[in-house]
Amino acid sequence: MTARIRKAAVSAAPPPSLKFSAINGVLLALGIAAIVGGYVLLAGGSTVGAPLLLVIGYAVLVPLAIIL
Repeated sequence: MTARIRKAAVSAAPPPSLKFSAINGVLLALGIAAIVGGYVLLAGGSTVGAPLLLVIGYAVLVPLAIIL
């Protein structure tokens, strides 16, 4: 009898789900583009643009894509 009660209590809660919208996809695509662009600039020897794009991609855009 306690198994039925536990099962009912567990199934009553809605399953957790991640809801990604179009804005998440756009932010993730921008983050990946910034990261790739940063590595391309890094290979070319840029000392200002590459770190800037990498930080924006890794620390700003990708986390925003996950959070929003």
